Amino acid sequence: MELPFQLDLNGKTVVVTGGGGVLCGMFAKALGQCNAKIAILDLRLEAAEAVAAEINSNGGVAKGYAANVLKKEELEACRAQIEADFGSCDILINGAGGNHPKGTTTKEYFEEGDLDAQKDLVTFFDLDPAGVEFVFNLNFLGTLLPTQVFAKGMAKRKNGTIINVSSMNAFCPLTKIPAYSGAKAAVSNFTEWLAVHFSKAGIRVNAIAPGFFVTDQNRTLLFDNDGNPTARTAKILAATPMGRFGDAEELLGTLLWLVNEKASGFVNGVVVPVDGGFSAYSGV
Repeated sequence: MELPFQLDLNGKTVVVTGGGGVLCGMFAKALGQCNAKIAILDLRLEAAEAVAAEINSNGGVAKGYAANVLKKEELEACRAQIEADFGSCDILINGAGGNHPKGTTTKEYFEEGDLDAQKDLVTFFDLDPAGVEFVFNLNFLGTLLPTQVFAKGMAKRKNGTIINVSSMNAFCPLTKIPAYSGAKAAVSNFTEWLAVHFSKAGIRVNAIAPGFFVTDQNRTLLFDNDGNPTARTAKILAATPMGRFGDAEELLGTLLWLVNEKASGFVNGVVVPVDGGFSAYSGV
C-alpha cells in the first residue's frame, strides 16, 4: 500500500475496532506502515489475525484480538492484554459498526396499499424494535464502550487521539436504513461531545465520514449477482458530483492527517466528509 505521505508513529500503540473489515483493516495496515504497534480488535478473531499477519509480513508489528464492542468485560480483557503486549493505547480508531436487515425497510417510500401488501414487505410500521436497537447499539455503544475502556489511559497521560467512523447518513439520512442513519448521526454528535468533554485532558476526538465505498457489507446492494450496478448505485453516483465510488485508499490522507499531532493538533470535534462532493450537492 502506498501512503499519501509519510508519518512516523514509532512508539505509539494504535487500537482499531472492527479492524478485520475492509476499511478499518486498511486503516490498520496504513498505520502499521507508520511504525506504530497495531492492536486489531474484531468480533471474528480469524479476520483480525489475517490483517495482523499481513502487517507483520510487511515488517510491521501487529496482533489480532477477539472482542465484542458491546461487552465491556471483553474490551477490558483486551485492554489488559494489549498493554502487556504493546503498552497503553495512544490512538483509538472506533471503526466497529454496521447495519442489520431488521432495521431496514423494503421500499424507499411508503405508498398506498403497502399496509395490505404481501407479508415479506417490510414497511416503517414493520420495523423490528430489537433490530433497530441492535443497529443503534452496535454503532453508538460500540463507539462509547471502547472509548471508556481505552481512553482512560490517555486521560491519565493527558495525551491521546480518538478517530470515530461516521457516515454520509449522519449528514443526510438515506432511504430504507433509518436505524443506521440515526445511529451514525449519534456517532457524529457524540464525537463533538467527546471533543469538548476531553478538551482539557489532552485528548483530541474527530471523525471521518466516508461517502460511498464498495465493501463486503454493501456489495450486494450496489451490484447484482452478475456484477452489474443496481438502480441504487445509479442514484448514488448521480448524487455524487465526482460520479464514482471512492477508492478505499482515498480515506488514508484524512486518517493520517487526523492522527498527526503536528499537522492537526488544533483540529478537534470535526466530522470530515470524504465523499466526492456528495454532502455538498443539492441535486441541482
